[in-house]
Amino acid sequence: MSRSFPFQHFLKVSTNPKEGLFAEDQPSYRKEEQLELEELQSSSPKPQESCNKLEIKALNEEILSTLKETVSLDKYNAFFENLQIKSLNSNEIKFSVITPFIKTMISEYFSSHLDAAIQHSLGKPFKVLIETESPKPAKEDLENTTQTVKLPQKAPSFTLKSDNAQKNIHLDLIPTKEDLLSKVESKYIDHMQPDQNGILIDPNKTFENFIIGPSNNIACATAKAVSSNPGKSGKYPSLYFYSDSGLGKTHLLHSVANAIRLQHPSLIICLITARDFMNEMINAIQNNNISSFRNKYSEKIDVLMIDDIHELKDKQGTQNEFFHIFNELHDKGKQLIFTSDKAPKEIVGIEERIKTRLQWGLVIDIQKPDLETKIAILKRKAYELDLYCTDDVITLIASSIKSSIRELEGSLIKLSAYSDVMKMEIDADIVKDQLSLKGSDKKTTDLEDVAKAVSQYFKIPLADLKSKARSKEITKVRHIAMYLSRKIVKSTQQEVGLFYGGRDHTSVIHAVNKIEQQIKTDTYLSNTILEIQNLL
Repeated sequence: MSRSFPFQHFLKVSTNPKEGLFAEDQPSYRKEEQLELEELQSSSPKPQESCNKLEIKALNEEILSTLKETVSLDKYNAFFENLQIKSLNSNEIKFSVITPFIKTMISEYFSSHLDAAIQHSLGKPFKVLIETESPKPAKEDLENTTQTVKLPQKAPSFTLKSDNAQKNIHLDLIPTKEDLLSKVESKYIDHMQPDQNGILIDPNKTFENFIIGPSNNIACATAKAVSSNPGKSGKYPSLYFYSDSGLGKTHLLHSVANAIRLQHPSLIICLITARDFMNEMINAIQNNNISSFRNKYSEKIDVLMIDDIHELKDKQGTQNEFFHIFNELHDKGKQLIFTSDKAPKEIVGIEERIKTRLQWGLVIDIQKPDLETKIAILKRKAYELDLYCTDDVITLIASSIKSSIRELEGSLIKLSAYSDVMKMEIDADIVKDQLSLKGSDKKTTDLEDVAKAVSQYFKIPLADLKSKARSKEITKVRHIAMYLSRKIVKSTQQEVGLFYGGRDHTSVIHAVNKIEQQIKTDTYLSNTILEIQNLL
């Protein structure tokens, strides 16, 4: 607080001008400042017990000005813009805000900022109380209401021309519900767009904000090990992650790149999508510069990361270049990391020689997160969005979204936008309503979904389940998958048999009958099948 701030008496209510109520809290001024202060106090009238409206207004502006400097503009506009001092005494200051949501956010997330602003203005800490009170229009606003035309529907601004002058008339319109919801939806759609392509490393994707759970703990631990010792100096010079879309493969890839860049700044990292890799090669051919393209990847790069390697399928020319680049980098002991939506041997349209090399290293499957992991992801995302949600609301969202982490976060972004636009706190009813606005019906379960669920449950590679392998363990699991395929998907016996290794329909009949008989007496098997169904 400036020493000439006009309400020193807030801190001094004693009749003795040299001795205030909070004298022990006063800072130790330099000798010259102390003498100046005593002179001012001796010449001033008796200190007041309270403050007038002008002083309250000045103090309020001082505190808001400090807050504007210490928090971001978005946070200031959302939570502090309408903050008003209601009362002040020797040790307590009371504020009013316009919604319970803002009150909760300030109390739980921004109280330290408010306390610091108060101490900066008044020179000592105060007990802070916050109450909810709808703002009353100022007298000036009431007088000027006739100058603003408000309509319930959309209409553009327009211009009226007269003989004497041209006047611009602006219609201050109330947005419709459709306008607001479209604004909410736009934020969700923007989030759901694919991640940025190219060789740029996203600094926001790190191990620190990667939520670890049972579905991805092995992948994360391996990625950290590679980050510490990349290439031939480590255990995993070649690494391959695969999973369904939106489960964190790209985040993990960027996390590795960021960690290597910090720990091994001398290494040259190339992080690129398979599509951009292909386009770069095409441009090099068109410009008669293929030798530079090969030299870049074979000679200059220490760490090669290619996202979505499965997009090279049916691209024979690109596959051939990739094959030779892979061999050279691998022989030199460079670090290779790839991601895909399938295991190497399941990718259709990729040459066998490339599949073989992709399997040289460690191949890791990332599964869908369990409920606890999804809750942890949502809590972190809510913190990043400055969105307050109760545990019940978080759990409801986590249990409602079963597909991907990207959709999970996107749904929370939509709810955050709704809360911001509508000025409402998120509750269960809003969650149920807004999550249905996506307009996407529940995904129809197909043969692939059943096979993946069974594979995930029994920890058996999906390729083995769909192969002609006849080991006892795989055969039993395959029978369960066939049974569920007939029960849930309603596929024909021929379709199921063809899906699982090209088997005859009689094999499917045998598998279904066998499982039906066993579940009548085997409680463990019956519960197992129920648990697998819950995964779908």
